[in-house]
Amino acid sequence: MVESHQYEKAIEYDQENSDAWMERSVAFNKAGNFEKGFEYLNKAVELDPKLHLGYRGWIRLRKMRDFDKALEDFDRLDSLTPNFVDAPWGEDIDFLRGECFFGKKEYQKAIELFNRNIKNQKEDWVDIHSFVYLGLCEYELGNYKKAISEFERALKQSEHIPESYFGMAKSYQKLGQIEKAKEQILKAENNMHYKRDDVYNEFLNEIYISEIQKFKQKIN
Repeated sequence: MVESHQYEKAIEYDQENSDAWMERSVAFNKAGNFEKGFEYLNKAVELDPKLHLGYRGWIRLRKMRDFDKALEDFDRLDSLTPNFVDAPWGEDIDFLRGECFFGKKEYQKAIELFNRNIKNQKEDWVDIHSFVYLGLCEYELGNYKKAISEFERALKQSEHIPESYFGMAKSYQKLGQIEKAKEQILKAENNMHYKRDDVYNEFLNEIYISEIQKFKQKIN
């Protein structure tokens, strides 16, 4: 509350302080009060779009699931920063755009963006979930062998990626290789404590133990 009061005071003192407008929006956005949060955030974007479009796009993607509006923000930000790879809220812009297209079920477009993200960040440094998403996209397109090879790319970086094991299990099941599916689902279950999660956000590729157990029953 003290912090919020300080931001209000900062805005009162200087109506052009875009950072104060943005920071004042954060508490509302965290609480899910986006109507109020965006009153402040939209003003921040109006004052300094280059600085605040990324955060607004990130909120629209991760918290509001408004994929089209998020893409508008990311694309506008990209147009304002030529020859520079933006990282809204610390994440590669093409990874975030890939998530938007994944959410829209436009899997081929998502694949393009995740591959561009990998090229931007380099294979050994990129977010591992770039490969997971590529596997999920190929799975949704019915390319099960290609999906498996993408999930394996993630596992080359770390052997503790339950999302990859689960994706491989489902792909093997589609290919009729049930023993391999059983092997992979056990690995997914044993690595669940490494799963992608966040106290404040549910990820688009987040998995749950209930899904793992249901799948195990299905193939046994």
